[in-house]
Amino acid sequence: MSRVRWAHPGLEQECQAHPEADTPTGWIKNRFETCVHRHYDLVLRNTQGDKTLGRLLFDTWILGFAYDGQRKVDYVVSVRDIKVQTNGSEDATKWSINQDVSSSVNVPASDPGASIDRPSKERRDELLGSWDKNPFWTLTYTAPDKGPLYDQGNRQVVHANVLLSMGVTSPTAPTRPWQQTDVGHSNVRFDYAGPVAGKFRGTVFTQARAELVMKLSDPNVRESARHIKDAISSPERTFPSWVGKSVPGEKEPLHRRIDEKDKDENRKVAIKACEEVWGDYSGSGLECDEYPFATTYEGAAKANGRFSARLIDGTDNGRGGNMLKAVYTENRLLDNDPFYVRIDS
Repeated sequence: MSRVRWAHPGLEQECQAHPEADTPTGWIKNRFETCVHRHYDLVLRNTQGDKTLGRLLFDTWILGFAYDGQRKVDYVVSVRDIKVQTNGSEDATKWSINQDVSSSVNVPASDPGASIDRPSKERRDELLGSWDKNPFWTLTYTAPDKGPLYDQGNRQVVHANVLLSMGVTSPTAPTRPWQQTDVGHSNVRFDYAGPVAGKFRGTVFTQARAELVMKLSDPNVRESARHIKDAISSPERTFPSWVGKSVPGEKEPLHRRIDEKDKDENRKVAIKACEEVWGDYSGSGLECDEYPFATTYEGAAKANGRFSARLIDGTDNGRGGNMLKAVYTENRLLDNDPFYVRIDS
């Protein structure tokens, strides 16, 4: 159980620095790591609500680990730092904390026949002393696969939701003290999409933000980065030029496009725009760089003019393309998956 947790010793420390961790969605570090850290300070009352039984403080952690290369997700859940104060004859050693994890498949968003294999135990209801002695438990969810079927158009995508609910009970007030339906939740996707995703199969947290980051100071992609920066921040400096032009990518996401014919159409429209402005550039070492990228649904062919085409150094253009490919595979971005672009100084 602790083996999974300590494989990522820095995740908890990072999690504590992010206020959003203390929300049901939690802090989503990336497509493969997420965490929820909830601190509770509860005043427990009897069933009638007219008597205070005591005070209970504790922390709940949910560390989520998805895997690039496996149709699997682990959740390491814990209750820690338990402190109690009781009134009168109330006996806190008889108080219990229960955790229930529920999971479901989003059938409309998944491929036909989608299912997940759940752990044998999705509920833990134990006395405070038991939690204090053994605070951790691990839940593993997997999605069965039928081998590589991506060449037949079946990526075996399974969209699943996992949710943790909690409660506290006392023998003197079995139905009253406290319960919370949504302590933490996450949305995960299992796939067997093949080489377009990098490793042929894997699992991701779909709420994570995927982002291509380029720097204007990077000599390897200086021209690519400048082009994107101008297109997003100063579209009037880019072609085609028209009043009120805006280009997506920074606040409005781009979406990966897999179809080769569509990508070719995007490139043709961008090249035509370059030739209209700069003429024949063959043999110059320059290439027509298009943004949004030809590998997106927002590419030039269907952008309604919301794109930019510019001649830049061919080597620089190639390096920029490789950076984009790395974002696709490192984040397991499939067709129509959203991502953003950020240009730093």
